[in-house]
Amino acid sequence: MCAKQVKKPGEVPTTGHEWDGIREYDNPMPRWWLYTFYLCIIWGIGYTFFYPAWPLVSSATQGLWGTEVAGDTRLAVAAEIKRFDDANGPMKAKLVATDLTQITADPELDGYAKSAGAATFKTFCAQCHGAGAAGQAGGYPNLLDDDWLWGGDIEAIHTTITHGIRNTTDADARYSQMPAFGTDGLLEPAQIGEVVEYVLQISGQEHDATLAAAGATVFTDNCAACHMEDGSGDRAQGAPKLTDAVWLYGGDRATITETVTKARFGVMPNWNARLSEDQIRAVAVYVHGLGGGE
Repeated sequence: MCAKQVKKPGEVPTTGHEWDGIREYDNPMPRWWLYTFYLCIIWGIGYTFFYPAWPLVSSATQGLWGTEVAGDTRLAVAAEIKRFDDANGPMKAKLVATDLTQITADPELDGYAKSAGAATFKTFCAQCHGAGAAGQAGGYPNLLDDDWLWGGDIEAIHTTITHGIRNTTDADARYSQMPAFGTDGLLEPAQIGEVVEYVLQISGQEHDATLAAAGATVFTDNCAACHMEDGSGDRAQGAPKLTDAVWLYGGDRATITETVTKARFGVMPNWNARLSEDQIRAVAVYVHGLGGGE
C-alpha cells in the first residue's frame, strides 16, 4: 500500500511507500557524494576539450592537446612500421627478385627470409599448423617431417602457399577430391571393412589377414588410381602415402573406416589474396628449412 505520512519534528521524511510495516526513507545524498558527482561532471566536460572525445563521421575530435598527449599511439605505431618497412625494402626486393632455389645460397638473404617467414607464419599459419608447425589432429599437416602431400621442395611449397588447396577463390588452387565410398554407395559396408583391413596391413598395424586379402582387390579396383598400387601415394593429386605411420586424420581402424566411408576434403586458403609476394616467399623458405624440406 502507499499512503502519505505526516512528518513529525526531527523525523526523517519517507517516500510514502510502506509494505508490511516497512517504510522507505527519503534521506538526502551525502554532501561529499554530491560534490564528487559534480566534480566528475566538470572533469568530464573538460576532458572533451583537451583530449580526443567526440566521434565524427570518419574520425573524432582531437582535443586541444592532440592525440599524442591523449596517449593515442596509433600514429606512432604506423610511423614505426613504415620505418621498418623502408629499412627492409631492399631485402624484400631482393627476396622477390632472387630465384627460389638460390635464396638459401645467400646467407644474409636466407637469414632475413627465415626470420620474416617465422613472424608471418606465427601470425597467419600457426592457427592451423600449430606454433611449432607440428600440425594438429583433424587435417592440419605436420610441416616438420618429410611426408608431403603436394611436394616438399621450395617451389612446391611456394605454390601451395600461394594458391592454396581446394579453395573456391583461386583458379590455380591445388585440387583433388576423394570419393565418399560409403555415403555415395560406391562400396558395400563389407567391402569398406575389407579395404580398411588392407590399409591397416600395408601400414604395419594389427589387422585381419583374411579380410585384408580380400581388401587388396578392393583397393586395386577403387583406390590405387590415386594412392598407387603399393599405397605410396601420389603428390600430383595430393593423395597421401598409406604405408607409413603418418596420418592426417588418424590411422586407427575407426578413423580409417570413417575416411573411406565419408571421404575427406581439407581446404587451405590461397595466401596470395592476403600476403605479398615477399611474405609468401619468406614463409616458403621458413617452412622448407624446418627440417622436412626437399
